[in-house]
Amino acid sequence: MLQYLICFLISMVPLIELRVAVPYGLAMGLDPTIVYPICIVGNMLPVPIIFFFARKVLEWGKDKKVIGKFFTFCLEKGHKGGEKLQEKAGRGLYVALFLFVGIPVPGTGAWTGTLAASLLDMEFKKSVIAIVCGVVLAGIIMGAGAAGVLTLFGL
Repeated sequence: MLQYLICFLISMVPLIELRVAVPYGLAMGLDPTIVYPICIVGNMLPVPIIFFFARKVLEWGKDKKVIGKFFTFCLEKGHKGGEKLQEKAGRGLYVALFLFVGIPVPGTGAWTGTLAASLLDMEFKKSVIAIVCGVVLAGIIMGAGAAGVLTLFGL
C-alpha cells in the first residue's frame, strides 16, 4: 500500500510526474492495473489549481522585489512559447497540447501544458481533456519503455 502512495505522490511532482512514477511502480513489481490509474489521478490532481491560479500568482509576483524577475521571465517565456505554438498549431491547438503533454521529453507534461493553456487563455474543459489524454499517452509510453527495460534486465 505504501508503494502505491509513493507512486501517487511522485506523479504529482512537477517535471518528473508520472514519467517517473509509472516506471517506479513497475520496477517495484506493483500491479500495472492499479499503478496507472493512481499515477494518472495523481498527475491530474494539480491541473485545476495550476490552470486557475498559477497565472494569477505569476502576475501578482512580477513586480515584487525578490521574485519579480523570475516571475516576469516565466510569464514572458509562456507567452512567447504560446504564441509560437498557436502559430504552428493553428486550429489544432488542443491536439498540439495533447501531444506536448503526451510525448515524454524533458520540460513537457501536465504541469507545463496546463500553465501554457492558462497563459494562452484556452478553454478549461477542452484543455483538461487534451491534458488527460496526453497524460494517459505518456503513461503508456513510459510503461512500455519501463517494461522493455525491466524485461531486458530479467526483472
